[in-house]
Amino acid sequence: MKLGHRQKVVATTVLIVLMVIVMLALVEGSVRLRQWFTSGYYGQVAEMFELQDGLRVLRPNVTTRTISINSLGFRGPPLAQPKPPKTLRIAFVGASTTFSAEASGNNMTWPHLVTEAIQDRYPDVSVDYVNAAVPGYTVKSSLINFRRRVAPLHPDVTVIYHATNDLSWETRSLATKQGIYEKHGEKNSDWLSRYSLLWYLVEKNLRIREAKEDALKTVGRLEFSPSELGEHFRKALTQLVTEAKKTSELVALATFSTQIRPEQTADQQLSAASSALYYMPFMDPQGLIVAFRQYNQIIAEVAGETGAVLIEGETLIPGDTEHFNDSVHFKDAGSRIMARRVSGALLSTPKFKSLVEGKL
Repeated sequence: MKLGHRQKVVATTVLIVLMVIVMLALVEGSVRLRQWFTSGYYGQVAEMFELQDGLRVLRPNVTTRTISINSLGFRGPPLAQPKPPKTLRIAFVGASTTFSAEASGNNMTWPHLVTEAIQDRYPDVSVDYVNAAVPGYTVKSSLINFRRRVAPLHPDVTVIYHATNDLSWETRSLATKQGIYEKHGEKNSDWLSRYSLLWYLVEKNLRIREAKEDALKTVGRLEFSPSELGEHFRKALTQLVTEAKKTSELVALATFSTQIRPEQTADQQLSAASSALYYMPFMDPQGLIVAFRQYNQIIAEVAGETGAVLIEGETLIPGDTEHFNDSVHFKDAGSRIMARRVSGALLSTPKFKSLVEGKL
């Protein structure tokens, strides 16, 4: 039976639509397969979380090829509870830069490597750790998380590493007051990006490209002086240190490391700032350098005011793509140096040595 012209058009259209759907499905599958090879996880990262009384936490016992969440909902090995006698327990408090999703495995996160280095130095002491970091947390979120979920684990030492999420929140507030945030748009992710990894990555890369192009313009940039930044961060960080000191005999604050550096060329800075500009599209590389420097100054001041150990040396981690996955997240090479920063500072602190020796 011969098809009429209209039937041919309909049949051709349906065939084309089906072919497009199949091609998109194949590409989606390829993208998810690639993600599995790099991170050991097929789905969206958001699927790894749940809400507990309004606080976003990790789902217990989630396991991928590179990430393992223990039964208590923390990334890392199983944790004995209650804490065994004579055990030195270290809590690492922070956000995605401490959670370290970019690491090739749990054993390559910098909190794990810090614990490993301390265990190697003191083989006769049992050392374990709590990676209490959750991607997306600000210092305020970490404070709630510490009170509810970390303090009951009785860490002897707490290491805090925070900056970028608080800076994003604060600069967005300033951009809103200056009337330039709406210009960049409150760009919520398309509903499709919640279900399609392909669409999410395309959408994100387009926004990064747009943010990099905008960063080259002088109009619509956030105007600020360093003294305007960080008061909320200072207050929240002081509260977190004060809270941690109720449980831990030693609290340490690490200054924040970024891939963006003053000595880089303009092109290198723009490339290094890509992911930071995604979250702060009203900034430019120079503004980011100034802002992160101000936050590190506040970290140093809070450490001095609260008696916390200050861990400096943020520039010891080279600002390149061998050590950084993006503006702020470490690859394995960066994680190793970060771990040396932290373990070296702790091991050279007399109070820490006394604390460890007390566990013998």
